[in-house]
Amino acid sequence: MPKSADSRAKAWMGTWMPASELETSIERYLAELRRKNASPHTLAAYREDLRQFLEYFSPVGEAPPGPGEFDAWKIREWLGSLYPRQLSALSIRRKLSALRAFFRFLVREGRLPANPARLVRMPKAPKTLPVVMTAEQANALVDQVAVNKLERPYPSRDLAIFELLYGCGVRIGELVGIDLEDLDRGERWIRVRGKGRKERQVPYGSKAAEALERYLAERIAQPGEAALFVNHRGGRLSDRGARGIVKLYAVCLAGDPSVHPHSFRHAYATHLLADGADLRSIQELLGHARLSTTQKYTQVSLADLMAVYDKAHPKA
Repeated sequence: MPKSADSRAKAWMGTWMPASELETSIERYLAELRRKNASPHTLAAYREDLRQFLEYFSPVGEAPPGPGEFDAWKIREWLGSLYPRQLSALSIRRKLSALRAFFRFLVREGRLPANPARLVRMPKAPKTLPVVMTAEQANALVDQVAVNKLERPYPSRDLAIFELLYGCGVRIGELVGIDLEDLDRGERWIRVRGKGRKERQVPYGSKAAEALERYLAERIAQPGEAALFVNHRGGRLSDRGARGIVKLYAVCLAGDPSVHPHSFRHAYATHLLADGADLRSIQELLGHARLSTTQKYTQVSLADLMAVYDKAHPKA
């Protein structure tokens, strides 16, 4: 079967058929994201969202409309088809964001005069506050990991993972992306690659330093493996593998299946703020592009203060 971009066949919907203009445009856009070093998570999410968009407009045996044939009404029709699937507003917002970015790419290429998805209003997202572990809960879980009650095969690696998640507030994708050369063990700094491959420097404390040194002394990796955290085969630990490690300990030690890697990022930011760190510094440490993203942690702190007030003040 031909392999060229113009004539190759694809299996988006389980049946082989010549690639349409819309499909090849999506492929070009995804290739552009890869060239710009978009994260694997972003690539996977956008690929799936655009696949669903293509599939909706591709009845069996028919080619989908070309990119220039889409208007706001067609896009609203597709969004309307998502609601019966009981997707959250956040999921629908993400899918529309992927579509806006795709059509924006085609405008930059000069293939479209305007972005039709910009005319479609974003669904309102519910204003919910993250559930945050207390400092006692977070420390208790990390301390139990250190004891190795579960008799795991790589206890020093697992402890280092937890110490960096809570001690640095890194995302799980950032954690598994850390290379050995990113560590400044003398000054206790880690170079972290965040969203869009933007780099930042994050400090880590004495507890994390102790866990790292213990792990590095026992680390067994394949020859030439650059990753800090490795799996049982000696290759880079995957995002999914790291999530599984956190879930296992959270369920078995804390009895709380709701704890996930991002729970430690929430705890990191909230506890820094509660102990006097300023919002701009927390923004830099977390790698947030906008201060408004960081400000949600002030709302968490205010909610905690109100709970304390309601419980303790005689006039509450």
